[in-house]
Amino acid sequence: MHAHDVPHSDGQVPSSSPPNPAFHQPDPPSIDIVPLNSQVPSTTPAIDPSESISSASSSLDQLPPSSPSTGSIDLPAPTTSTCSNINDHPDELGASIMQPIPTTRACDIPGVVWLLWSWNELWFLTPLKAWSGATKLPPGHMGFPFFGEMINFLWYFKILGRPDDFIKSKQARYGDGVGMYRTHLFGSPSIIACSPAINKLILQSAELFPIAWPTVELVGHNSLVAVHGKPHARLRSYVSNAINQPEALKRIALLVQPHIVSSLQLWAEKGTVRAFDEVKKVTFANIGKFFISFEPGPILDTLDQHFEGLLKGMRAQPFDFPGTAYHHALQCRKKLMEIFRTELEIRKQNGNGSGARKDLMDGLMHMKDEEGKQLGDEEVLDNIASLIIGGYKSTSLALMWAIYYLAKFPDVLQKLRGENMAVCKNEKGDFINFENISQMKYTNKVVEETLRMANIAQIFFRLVSKDVDYQGYRIPKGWQVIVWARSIHTDPKNFEDPMVFNPDRWNEPPKPGTYQVFGGGPRICAGNMLARIQVAILLHHLVIGYKWELINPDAKMTYLPHPKPVDGVEIAISKI
Repeated sequence: MHAHDVPHSDGQVPSSSPPNPAFHQPDPPSIDIVPLNSQVPSTTPAIDPSESISSASSSLDQLPPSSPSTGSIDLPAPTTSTCSNINDHPDELGASIMQPIPTTRACDIPGVVWLLWSWNELWFLTPLKAWSGATKLPPGHMGFPFFGEMINFLWYFKILGRPDDFIKSKQARYGDGVGMYRTHLFGSPSIIACSPAINKLILQSAELFPIAWPTVELVGHNSLVAVHGKPHARLRSYVSNAINQPEALKRIALLVQPHIVSSLQLWAEKGTVRAFDEVKKVTFANIGKFFISFEPGPILDTLDQHFEGLLKGMRAQPFDFPGTAYHHALQCRKKLMEIFRTELEIRKQNGNGSGARKDLMDGLMHMKDEEGKQLGDEEVLDNIASLIIGGYKSTSLALMWAIYYLAKFPDVLQKLRGENMAVCKNEKGDFINFENISQMKYTNKVVEETLRMANIAQIFFRLVSKDVDYQGYRIPKGWQVIVWARSIHTDPKNFEDPMVFNPDRWNEPPKPGTYQVFGGGPRICAGNMLARIQVAILLHHLVIGYKWELINPDAKMTYLPHPKPVDGVEIAISKI
């Protein structure tokens, strides 16, 4: 799911070498995608990724194809050195006998650097050349052994705080091309996709590009986001009906408002609050209520802590040893499963939850397939955990960014307040209903613009099930595809002044393929309407009754695992 109103570098990252003209090819008039039948041996994944720092070696995709009989690739040799050995000049031996003899000569260093810089290219591309001949991969570089391009990824996202420049640096070096670059990220050889056309095609082609989580152990192998085929269709149908269809949304709209109203009153009493912390409490309490019927209290607080730890491992390298974010996330998941398993056993002992609670867990327990078979315990538990992951943090972040942007753009706030005050005059009681929300056109535009700029789901992962040719480039079987949705939402070719919060841009629909905050195709987020309605409801009660301002309007941003200001949007808030 985004970006923000922060100082943003529009400049291109300078490249160490000019773009290769081979990658500046005009787009063909039509897009064709051709699955190939040729088999490529499975690659041995290196454990990590990073980005190109110099142009020490030529890209292998520019080399002549290897001979099928040898399967070899002619690589340029590293630059030779004029450094000499003492044995070449025996007359100097006497003068040099007392000097220490280094174990590694300085002239060897360029060769070592070249080998490290070329290792991933050799390891992953050589088999493709040997098997497929003149295979042309998208431009790019696969970084160093073990780390790949992860160092460069972290450099832009964590050190510089300019995440959009990660893709811009590739565009500056290799050209825009067809919007694809090869790399090695998150432990796998990968193709980055960052144009509306290729992103849309990948998201809609579920058979060619099935979903692939680099950390599937955290979401659960039986969860909606990890299963395929009939199990996925069956689960998706149930979940969508339970939380994303009009009848369900009507019920949820009324269910969440009492807690939202009381929470806003507490914010005003405190005077100063950290918006991200407060909206997390509101969102988690509501999700806990209609997903698993947990009321605010110690158990819900414990769940919140464990989910926070789990989420921090979602975009971490999968190193499972003490001290790593991934290891901590696995431990948090185990503790979450213990709590959910206890609740599941209680319900089963009380008659399988019959009539006791009409929540998501109850529905999953009673769900049956066409043969009358119910979900197993692990399937129920995996799906409860993964659905809370999907609905909790993303909605909290969207709410936080809405509060942030409305404080930054008072003209938008004034217009939003006017529309919501008009709804209040026409309705009796303190709460609005689903029909009211559907009719609040400007409010819904504010929600969409918030989601676009927040870029909560910055990237999506897919696996390549077959070799695919796309506009002259090979997408190899077994590799990972990373759909870079963030670059689509912050590209001025897709949205005019993309870093300006402008809900009026939604007077017209976006260009095809340029709005991917919830993914797309058969894997589009099953709770996308649930997220939208929660944001609209909280904004309604906030703007009609309260005023607020940012304590730190120029706070720095952090972008991993999700974008947010470092202060969590601290605000001073009071009743109007």
